[in-house]
Amino acid sequence: MSSKKLSAAEKRRRLEELFHETKTFYQLKELEKIAPKQKGIVSQSVKDVLQDLVNDNLVAQDKIGTSNYFWSFPSSALQSRTAKIEELQEEITKLKEKNADLQANIEKALDGRKDSAERASLLKTLAEAEALDKKNEEELKRYRECDPVTLNEK
Repeated sequence: MSSKKLSAAEKRRRLEELFHETKTFYQLKELEKIAPKQKGIVSQSVKDVLQDLVNDNLVAQDKIGTSNYFWSFPSSALQSRTAKIEELQEEITKLKEKNADLQANIEKALDGRKDSAERASLLKTLAEAEALDKKNEEELKRYRECDPVTLNEK
């Protein structure tokens, strides 16, 4: 094998490929010996890569007695991917339904907020009140220096 470093994703793919090609089970020590020879994965990284695959349910692990055995078959990988696809499709369906409900709520809210003369006058009054409030705040800031309470605190 070449001396080029492998990415974590490539190591995962190669280790999973090793399981699928051999269609057997291994202990960690066996994998640390076999993986560098057959797939070019550095033996020190086999344990971490294997644990990642176990965490992602791509490789099964079982403790029998004092030994841990690892295995993965092509059919189980296909089943897990199929289950993941179905789960994601259900989630997409739910999100599309939620999106449709929210769009309907938006339409309903916009229908209830038709532009009318009364609404326009209320919006104008609101804008005037906000402008007056801003003007008063600025004036209050100018007079704050002469406030007896702040002068006594100094």
